[in-house]
Amino acid sequence: MELKTYQYTPQKHWNQDPESSLDSDNTLLILFGPPDASKIFDIVSALQEQFIHSLIIGCSTSGEIFGEAVFDETISLAIIKFENTFIHQASVNIHSDNNSQEAGRSLARALNKPELRAVFILSNGLLVNGTSLIDGLRQELGDEVIITGGLAGDGTRFEKTWVMADFEILSKSITAIGFYGKNIQFLHGSRGGWDILGVERQVSRSENNILYELDGQPALDLYKKYLGDRAGGLPSTGLLFPLAILNDEEEDGRTVRTILAVDEAEKSITFAGDIPQGKTVQLMHSNFDRLIDGASKASESISSNSNINNNTLLIAISCVGRRLVLGQRVEEELEATLDVFSDKPQQIGFYSYGEISPLASGRCDLHNQTMTLTLISEADA
Repeated sequence: MELKTYQYTPQKHWNQDPESSLDSDNTLLILFGPPDASKIFDIVSALQEQFIHSLIIGCSTSGEIFGEAVFDETISLAIIKFENTFIHQASVNIHSDNNSQEAGRSLARALNKPELRAVFILSNGLLVNGTSLIDGLRQELGDEVIITGGLAGDGTRFEKTWVMADFEILSKSITAIGFYGKNIQFLHGSRGGWDILGVERQVSRSENNILYELDGQPALDLYKKYLGDRAGGLPSTGLLFPLAILNDEEEDGRTVRTILAVDEAEKSITFAGDIPQGKTVQLMHSNFDRLIDGASKASESISSNSNINNNTLLIAISCVGRRLVLGQRVEEELEATLDVFSDKPQQIGFYSYGEISPLASGRCDLHNQTMTLTLISEADA
């Protein structure tokens, strides 16, 4: 395969002109850009004229990753021309998290063709229950097909997000690319690095991704107690204190969930994924060194593959909460993802509202507050 990565900034425009010679029926453009889609309409239109045969997938971000650095109000772009891999795209509209599972099943049915090996998915970050979305995909595809991706971001505003399919910028949609054939190499890794805060509590009342009570107490009241002076900044300050669900299928025994919204009247909290009733949970808080070590361990889990080189694409999807916590040290986790490789891949990515990747058991799930990596390459025929 041929791979080129590019960056667009408002000041300097493209760091180099995207090569239209890469256009083909088996070419994929992956684009991450700012939440205000109006800022990139002209740029996307120009790409559409250059890449008339290619597919494109993309989304809004809470920060665009290019190489070892994170940017705002830019575009990170990868163009991959496959030689022996077929690709196909499917998209679906979504209007509320209530139809997330059916949206996942619909996408899976559209992509479920012979020799499907992997799926990369980008979703609206606010209207989707990520757990239900992945359940729908798994119902149709099983666990043999690798699924990775993420939920689009909108900085810390939580107002609107977009995804891109067929060079259209869509506000209420989910889009995915299927990769087919024996030559595609699709590796993945995901790690967290948060510390436990406080005692274990039981989810005494919840419905899907809405948490009402912990140990019989209103969930929002309990969260505000822990946040103290930061409670007035909810939901964005809740990113600093994610919730851990005890889960034996994870490497570290925990599935992490992050806040999307709060309801003062109901005293409830809406999370990016399900909070099953009866489960044991704990609040978490940040540890700078452990977050960066988590990013490094995500890379270590895939770095032993001998086919990784500069013609390999590494897509880094990290949670916006990690960016807020790390602050000026945020680029250390991006450096950490690349440091473990002797022959470094080309890295792009984004800060998200949720990350999608298989667990240690092989079952795909939604993650929050993790560094999730997808490595794409192609073997010779």
